[in-house]
Amino acid sequence: MNSWENCTTNGIATLACLEVIIQIFLNMAVRLAGIAAFVMLLVGGFQYLTAGGDPKKTQAASSTLTYAIFGLVAVIAAWFILLFIEKFTGVTLTQFNWPFQK
Repeated sequence: MNSWENCTTNGIATLACLEVIIQIFLNMAVRLAGIAAFVMLLVGGFQYLTAGGDPKKTQAASSTLTYAIFGLVAVIAAWFILLFIEKFTGVTLTQFNWPFQK
């Protein structure tokens, strides 16, 4: 039951729609976290390039890059956890569909 149309009764959402809502939320959260990690990598790189040899600025840029890499690793791990759950439960969590898409 991976579509909004299959879980509604006469156009009214039922409890079965909870699976679809969770699927949409998890997909969007993982993708937004990946985008945020990529943006932070760009910001950290820009900070490092514009540090001009200042040790404090270089340290701040280095920590930004480190945390961005940790964030990216966490997003990739979350995606693999979703794939793992998908394989064992049969619930498709890694395919993004808009709720009202036909």
